[in-house]
Amino acid sequence: MNTKTFITAALLLTFVSGAVLPATTLAATKKATTTPLEISGWIPYWRTEAGTKDAKAHISQLTEVNPFGYTVKMDGSLNDAMKVSGSDWQSLFKEAKKKKVRVVPTIMWSDTNSIHAVLSDPKKRRAHVAGIVKMIKDNGFDGVDIDYEGKLAETRPYYSLFLKELSAELSKKKANKWLMCTIEARMPLESRYAGTPPPNIEYANDLLEVNKYCDRVRIMTYDQQTADIRLNKEARSAKEFYAPVADTKWVEWVVEYMAKDIDKKKMVIGVATYGYIYQLMPYSDGSGYSYDKLEAFNPAYAVELAKQYGITPTRNRAGELSFTYVPKEQTTLLPSQSALAALAPRGTTSANLAAAGALALAKSKNRQAPVQMLWWSDASAIGDKVALARKLGVKGVAVFKIDGGSDPKMWDVLK
Repeated sequence: MNTKTFITAALLLTFVSGAVLPATTLAATKKATTTPLEISGWIPYWRTEAGTKDAKAHISQLTEVNPFGYTVKMDGSLNDAMKVSGSDWQSLFKEAKKKKVRVVPTIMWSDTNSIHAVLSDPKKRRAHVAGIVKMIKDNGFDGVDIDYEGKLAETRPYYSLFLKELSAELSKKKANKWLMCTIEARMPLESRYAGTPPPNIEYANDLLEVNKYCDRVRIMTYDQQTADIRLNKEARSAKEFYAPVADTKWVEWVVEYMAKDIDKKKMVIGVATYGYIYQLMPYSDGSGYSYDKLEAFNPAYAVELAKQYGITPTRNRAGELSFTYVPKEQTTLLPSQSALAALAPRGTTSANLAAAGALALAKSKNRQAPVQMLWWSDASAIGDKVALARKLGVKGVAVFKIDGGSDPKMWDVLK
């Protein structure tokens, strides 16, 4: 099996402890702050066999599993992308039920215009809600995870209405089905704008409404990359490359910022289990790098590649692992790994030789040399997020993704 697996979606979360009641009956079952974190995780349909196997092997550590799952057609009807009747899924569901682990499938929808067209039309919205309720009932699921991304700001009131109506249906006749909502991370304005932020900023999610109707709010605190200007500036000042999956400092800022509107007792932070390959190109004056994201990968790919090149990955400022290198198959017209390593300052770690050498070449000769950078979230980085979740007092963590390709030591820290 090729361990370099392209990640076609951007989420997955996990919970830990026994089954708990949805928001409709939660008031009577509040637990002390010492309650273990809920641990949940998304299992992608494109890795069904490996993902269900991995989840079953560690089912006792999970509060909830999230088959990833269902998509939505242009008319608002559901598409069973995971083929729910398949033996791998059914075996997992049986084991989850035995262990009292919730099974809450994710519906992923990212067609901006179709989302608006369906949710803004009362008749289509009602039909969409009815389709979701039927899917839950037909399969005996414990609820649904709504992951609608790329919405327009003008869709905001209709999305809120959708959540209100879906929540009401899931609470009917004491059904007590869970409504989980997965939403994008929202950064503090000082992380987004160097100067005065523009007036009248509009968002696609009304966080107060999301908090009101969702039993859990799962924040996609990953795929940070170069989004945070404050952290980018710090790294640039230190002459370091920087494109994290999720810097722990950034995750903390996001959580505290969103906690103004989202109850931490409902909040779950998303934790990545993958990484990205970038091409780094130093600026001609050697002042930094530009980043071109190439593809995603699972950790084993990076570990194997580092061994091939005799490189020891470095624990970087984000608490994740990374290294840079020059592919052997790169054209001989460009500087090789050994040529750039020779230009790097004395004492540079093996993980940083290529990037440091490229920067030195740009400074001294105004010549640009591309290098590749691998940056990923391993067990230690995942453990940092679990510790942060406890420190911040949120409800749990959810990993994206459970597919047999994460750092196998991940399960040692998901506790």
